[in-house]
Amino acid sequence: MLSAADLSRPQLRRLLRKARRALSASQRRQASLNLYKQLAQHPAFRRARHISLYLPVDGEIDPGVLLRAAQRRGKATYLPVLSAWPRTKMVFQQVRPGERMKPNRFRIAEPTANSKRQRNVWALDLVLLPLVGFDEDGGRLGMGGGFYDRSLAYLKRRQNWHKPTLLGLAHECQKVDKLPLASWDVRLHATVTDKRWYLGDSEES
Repeated sequence: MLSAADLSRPQLRRLLRKARRALSASQRRQASLNLYKQLAQHPAFRRARHISLYLPVDGEIDPGVLLRAAQRRGKATYLPVLSAWPRTKMVFQQVRPGERMKPNRFRIAEPTANSKRQRNVWALDLVLLPLVGFDEDGGRLGMGGGFYDRSLAYLKRRQNWHKPTLLGLAHECQKVDKLPLASWDVRLHATVTDKRWYLGDSEES
């Protein structure tokens, strides 16, 4: 486990991204299957009707098996889509099996924007978030764009708002002892790796 005490956030990002990119293709495939086993029968996943996932990039753990399982079970599945304007905004759009994707400005695959198929984040039941690093207290280090933190900023203002459940997904090698969090960082309810669960900011998970 990496110690974050003497490292800046950019330094942490570089080291952790290097660690996950170093995993072989077979290790990544196995990690995806193990992640599915950790989550597929958990109440947080089974109860959720509207679930946001993501398409992996840069060595992120792949929730694709979970995405297909959710669709087979009749759940509504969503992917993040970056807004053309304002460029700092991200929305969540429903996707269907086999839907074609296109690269966004960060070369991350996403569906073509369609406002009729978008849903407010507070109306989702479960959001599965990518991350660069995490700790056992619900801390999450993202890529630095702040898209998820801006989308979920309302949770800091509404202490009694309980939706959606926020689960970070990661390889075990992305765990650090204690993340230096900024005031705008939104804590996770839990983080799920290919090995186990780490409960964060919620009793529900």
